[in-house]
Amino acid sequence: MLVAAAVCPAPPLLVPAVAAGAAPELAAARAACGEALDGLAAARPDRLVVVGPAERAAPGTYPRGTVGSFRGFGVAVDVVLGGTGGTGGTGAPDGADAPDDAPDGTARTLPASLAVAAWLLERVRWSAAPVSGVAVAEDLATDACVRTGRELAGGADRVALLVMGDASACRTLKAPGYLDDRAAGFDAAVAGALAAADPAALTALDAELAAELKAAGRAPWQVLAGAAEGAGLGGALLYEDAPYGVGYLVATWS
Repeated sequence: MLVAAAVCPAPPLLVPAVAAGAAPELAAARAACGEALDGLAAARPDRLVVVGPAERAAPGTYPRGTVGSFRGFGVAVDVVLGGTGGTGGTGAPDGADAPDDAPDGTARTLPASLAVAAWLLERVRWSAAPVSGVAVAEDLATDACVRTGRELAGGADRVALLVMGDASACRTLKAPGYLDDRAAGFDAAVAGALAAADPAALTALDAELAAELKAAGRAPWQVLAGAAEGAGLGGALLYEDAPYGVGYLVATWS
């Protein structure tokens, strides 16, 4: 059963080394993410599942110990899912599960959204529960997202979710998706659903519109909707802004 959830944005710019001189601009977002993770720990879950969009990586599951990296962004920062500090390239922490291999036999690495989640967890030295990851395709159909959420929350153990994903990328002329007049309304609807812990409202999000607005969080949010059905959780919106023309939201459900 789902006992708590945290929703966080997933831009690599949350990592100060990636943001470099712009790091202070997202200080409030980082602080809100830390507060949301404190809420997850307070719920005393038996396990934590990180859910994020698959981006370029193949969708699927990522066990504890899977390594991620921000070297593609020009910084020598590596992370481990379920670790408590950057690896510096040394690999998984003691006792970690063996990461799955990619279809071509190479070691599977975290997609960017899960790497950001791993960094956030390392930042707060997460130790409240074992961690695993699930990456979902950004175009995954709503019914499949909801079904995935139900499966994650099924069973008798106490499950917490860390849900990664950005809102629209079309809030300003300089945004990655340019300005779209529909973006602000879409983001406001998501913020309202997260603040109210309203699974039905998340399920009702228009997947086609989300894709047009480049809202990568749509599929993970709808996974949360499936997991939270009948859980009776309350919500709180901790952060809402659109730096760089991209909607970033932080929320807790408990």
